Amino acid sequence: MDTISSLSELMGERKSGSYVEIPGRLASTFGQQTLSTTLPVSKLLSIYEVDLEVQRSLIPANLSKLMDYIKLYLEGRQAIYFPGIILSSRGAGRYDAEDGVYLMQPIEKAYVVDGQHRLAAFQRLMETLQSAMARAKDRREYDRIEEITEQLSRLYDFPMSVMFYLDISARQERQLFSDINKLPRKIGGNLAVLRDQRRFYHVLATRLAEHDPTLRELGVDTFSERGKSPEYLFSYHLLIEILAAFFEGRMKSAARNNGYQFTQQDEEEHLRNASLYFSKLLEYLPEPSPGEVSWSENVQLALALFFHEQSVKTAKFNRYSLQHAMKILPYIKWDDIYTGDERARLPRRSRIMKAYQFIKEFYEQNHLFLIREGEQEEIG
Repeated sequence: MDTISSLSELMGERKSGSYVEIPGRLASTFGQQTLSTTLPVSKLLSIYEVDLEVQRSLIPANLSKLMDYIKLYLEGRQAIYFPGIILSSRGAGRYDAEDGVYLMQPIEKAYVVDGQHRLAAFQRLMETLQSAMARAKDRREYDRIEEITEQLSRLYDFPMSVMFYLDISARQERQLFSDINKLPRKIGGNLAVLRDQRRFYHVLATRLAEHDPTLRELGVDTFSERGKSPEYLFSYHLLIEILAAFFEGRMKSAARNNGYQFTQQDEEEHLRNASLYFSKLLEYLPEPSPGEVSWSENVQLALALFFHEQSVKTAKFNRYSLQHAMKILPYIKWDDIYTGDERARLPRRSRIMKAYQFIKEFYEQNHLFLIREGEQEEIG
């Protein structure tokens, strides 16, 4: 009796006619046999498995970001892009050269080498929509049922590029996973944020950098990957940080409103307020230059945090409160913010908060008579 060497042979011996058919082309990649194809998500989710000896545990924050990204496609009907999924068949299935299809038994699985979070995000969204469908049916919300049905259909049919490694070992899978996730360097700084033109503050920053007269005069570096060229005062990345600080009173990493869903009205209103803010900076601060403390990255972020507080004291953004508070700027002695080598020695966040505290204390101690005195001189 011939020996059975794989599950596929065993199932073949039983002459089962039930196969998962995966159309694709065989090739050799780095000396290993591979199959490349495009599959709908519904089929892809039915054939993959995760081996935790190869994969890391899911990272909730990454999963949540991917789910929000997919929602752009489901709810906002925006185009989204994913790199291909890499699977390892571990001897499962067989390739039918005559029909050009890879055949897998329903109980056979291919193991994830790269793409676990992407697949999990689609799986979670599918489960969420299925639960919402059940609730809508119980409540007889027919319009909602129709909406969810359409979203589920689009989710099931979403095409994903997939590469199967047909003959690599678990050790080779671990090495491939390590190489994919460790060796490439992610883009950073200006390039990373400039290429993400869906988020709220990114959209604002682009429009301001391209069309606002003040920022066009100051100059915004949108090309350097990290930092900024010497001839520019602002980098594109810094501009986004300033916007988050000014409108939310938060550093960019904690910004709540830098999302994908916003209205045209919100965008236009924030553009008007940001344009006013930058024009007043140019009016009240010393002449812009790379060495001027008031125009340094740390002080600009400190100013944005401080004037956020002043503009929302009534719980809603108030342009008049902002303009009144900014009249303190000509009186601040910028060179007194840092003593000794603090500007170079302190960590970035500490430099920002030291400048913020200096500005806040100066304002609280002096604004009543300095601003009033300045306004009287304007009237006189």
